[in-house]
Amino acid sequence: MTHPQFITILGSTGSIGTSTLDVLSRHPQSYRLHALTASSQVDLMLSQCAQFKPAVAVMAQEAAGRQLAERVKAEGLPVQVRWGAQALVDVACDPVVDAVMAAIVGAAGLSPCIAAARAGKRLLLANKEALVVGGEVFLAAVKEGGARLLPIDSEHSAIFQSLPDDPKTWPQRVQKIILTASGGPFRTRDPQTLRDVTPEQACAHPNWVMGRKISVDSATMMNKALEVIEARYLFGVMPEQLEVVIHPQSVIHSMVQFHDHSVVAQLGTPDMRVPIAYGLSWPERMTSGAQALDFRALPAMTFEAMDDEQHLQRFPGLKLAWETLNGAPGSCAVLNAANEVAVDAFLTRLIRFDQIHQVNRQTLDEWTGSAPQSLNDLIELDTRSRSVAQSLVGRLK
Repeated sequence: MTHPQFITILGSTGSIGTSTLDVLSRHPQSYRLHALTASSQVDLMLSQCAQFKPAVAVMAQEAAGRQLAERVKAEGLPVQVRWGAQALVDVACDPVVDAVMAAIVGAAGLSPCIAAARAGKRLLLANKEALVVGGEVFLAAVKEGGARLLPIDSEHSAIFQSLPDDPKTWPQRVQKIILTASGGPFRTRDPQTLRDVTPEQACAHPNWVMGRKISVDSATMMNKALEVIEARYLFGVMPEQLEVVIHPQSVIHSMVQFHDHSVVAQLGTPDMRVPIAYGLSWPERMTSGAQALDFRALPAMTFEAMDDEQHLQRFPGLKLAWETLNGAPGSCAVLNAANEVAVDAFLTRLIRFDQIHQVNRQTLDEWTGSAPQSLNDLIELDTRSRSVAQSLVGRLK
């Protein structure tokens, strides 16, 4: 790189954000931090400001922002503190910024993602909800701004690395895309016992260290459903060209099968610093800090079909991906909103684990509406869907 790139990290206190900071710390000559953002973790944000000294720190919540501003001033740190939704948008599209790591969990990250896309940034997308909720509206913003969209989810980064360089050749070369799933903590659990699962059990992922929401999504396989939807929009394939297989060892992160039936796969240790480093340095590669695969020590790699009867009972939410992709425009946004409400209700012990799917299913069944055409339409749809899901949670309590 000829000059340092300026980076904004949306969601710096989460697992992706902290991993991004770790990667950046290994390449101080190549990158500069413009802004860090978080929701409410003031202590961790203060620590990050002290260590990395961004020009700007943004808290989504005003109370947290005011508290951070006082502590930054008391520490004498050269960091400007802002707060609120508009501040998130501002640091995502600031003219000084070259690249934006979009790592805010959930639909809350949609507005700054669209702002970064319209501003033509290199957009490192770890927030799958931007595409799940935004769909064609988000893709239109990417096209309008001339942004470069680079996937950070390990599965989508693996697909991106396995595809030919020229996207124009994908339709005539690619037969299908195969996303791998670890199966989470309940891959072999009796489906009849899932009603007894606790939040602590659901958050104990066997391979990955993740936030609580995404850990629950992995346990229900809703994370994979959202990834299927994201892959549809990222790579322009039809829903029937997307397949999921369970691969418990999490060594192969995803695969692409071509029309000649050859398969290209990306392998690596289960460490998010690998796709983060690739997204930051693309089309080059740089050190990530992750351990290299030791093929002499690898366990046997196994695969399980998702059409097994017990897997279908364990993970009923997975099929909602294809249902919403083939359903009315906006269905994917409805599913995401319902799932965010349902997972939060489970984590706060308002509903059982097995009722997450019930809320998602019924919210989809109760929704009727027209295709969202703008960001405001998407926000309104998200709000309405959350209201329906919260009503359903209230009835289940």
